[in-house]
Amino acid sequence: MVSEPPLPPSISAQLKYLLVHSPHPFRIEQIWSGCKNSRFSDRFTLLVPFCLDYVKWDIIYNAFYPFSAPDIVFSLDDEEFRPLLPVSDREGGAEIQARLMRSSLWDWNSKDPSRLFKLVHEMRDLYVQYQRRRVGEVNDARLKFEISTILSREGIEVCLISGPDKSEEVKFVVPLLDVNLNKLVHACPWKQEQKIYLQVVFPVSKSYSLAPLAPRIKLVSSSQLKDLLSVEDVKLPSWVDGMCMAEYLPSLEDTLIVQVMEAVAFVGARRRFIEALVPKFGRPLEADPIFCRKATILAVTGVFTFLVHFSLSTHFPKQQPTLILQSSQHFNSQGAPIMSPPLNNYPWSPRWDAAEMVERIFDFLVKECTSFKTYCLDAVVQ
Repeated sequence: MVSEPPLPPSISAQLKYLLVHSPHPFRIEQIWSGCKNSRFSDRFTLLVPFCLDYVKWDIIYNAFYPFSAPDIVFSLDDEEFRPLLPVSDREGGAEIQARLMRSSLWDWNSKDPSRLFKLVHEMRDLYVQYQRRRVGEVNDARLKFEISTILSREGIEVCLISGPDKSEEVKFVVPLLDVNLNKLVHACPWKQEQKIYLQVVFPVSKSYSLAPLAPRIKLVSSSQLKDLLSVEDVKLPSWVDGMCMAEYLPSLEDTLIVQVMEAVAFVGARRRFIEALVPKFGRPLEADPIFCRKATILAVTGVFTFLVHFSLSTHFPKQQPTLILQSSQHFNSQGAPIMSPPLNNYPWSPRWDAAEMVERIFDFLVKECTSFKTYCLDAVVQ
């Protein structure tokens, strides 16, 4: 498979600026050239995050004129999204000209690496408005009420979902908690701000429906947040018949903030556990210093040397660590070190202090290491 040629330096700089500095997780699906045997590629498919999904836009430059502004080809599903064309038949040339002059395409400067960033974010903002207009045109009294009571909340995104073999639905994505989650964990490595969202999907009611169906609701978080908190484990409050989102959100956020603060406290508990390993096992060979989810220690009994890998869940100490033993002297036929199955059949209580937790694990391993050595010898013979 022949790789595509690189982008020209000026275009590459603009794309890099967008991907590095955007608060949204833009991604590139493919890069290609519009000409055969060209020295440079000049177009790429940009995955634009919207409503917890992605829409695809093709960004089309011209490698022969890399200093010119790009064209943007929007998805075929969004034929009516024409952000720089007349909004209505009554709009005059002066109004169109004024809107173009406000656009990032006006007076394009290819030497400014932030220009693509500004253009794409401008188009994304217009796309959010376009989807809101589409939803506002849906003939459903409940949805109109939801829109009137919730869309003033900052950061909400909404879209109409339809298809030839699918009933129409409207999806709301509501950012939750006015808290900077990145600042809750010391030395947090997250580059982009982590968020938790409520996704609510309403079926569009037919005029002859007797009663509106309940929406589908679930929590969604940005991917890196799972190191601190798994939102799938958060129990959502019940959605009562006749309820609207404006009524539902306060109780949900009260529940969620308690879960978040508990998850932050659990980081401290995991850190104290890893620190308590030192008096019994010595300093860990490796340990996760931020979220304290993993640690590895070296153990020796006689001439048998092995590693103990500790895996701590976000629910520690309610959930005990999982241990995996790894021999440093026995290897299988592929040359990989022999490892035990995950172990958690040792005494445990979340009410013990860290020192007692480690003491109980140490006593368990004193007995378990003999069985593990036998397991390794049997595996080598096989």
